[in-house]
Amino acid sequence: MFALDSRLQQDTLPIGDFPLCRLLLSNDSNYPWFILVPRRDDISEIFQLDAADQLLLWQETTALAELLKDAFSADKLNVAALGNVVSQLHMHVIVRKHGDVAWPAPVWGKQPAKPYNAEQVAAIRERLRLLLTDNFTFVEG
Repeated sequence: MFALDSRLQQDTLPIGDFPLCRLLLSNDSNYPWFILVPRRDDISEIFQLDAADQLLLWQETTALAELLKDAFSADKLNVAALGNVVSQLHMHVIVRKHGDVAWPAPVWGKQPAKPYNAEQVAAIRERLRLLLTDNFTFVEG
């Protein structure tokens, strides 16, 4: 049974599910920061996924990144699977813009998280509802 790491539960807002991954929004309005978590038990590394799931993870990550680049007018996308704090496998897909509070450095540890308000979350969900139309199921969070 898939269970989301408690730190991810604490720091994110659920958006919905692709065929493999749960899509989360990092509760940090400094950047549009999304996280994909494969819904597989006890996986901390990409190579632990079977070949079909590895391919699906990259397809979902790539599709999300492409969608976010246009939807949020990104200058650059940061895509990473670190897992130093949260060992559960997860992919960060972060929209970066020239002039954001951490630019050009990585976002980690640069600024304290600035939580979204309800209206901001609703606006992001609505924007994504218009774009994520195939193979995606929204959850209310």
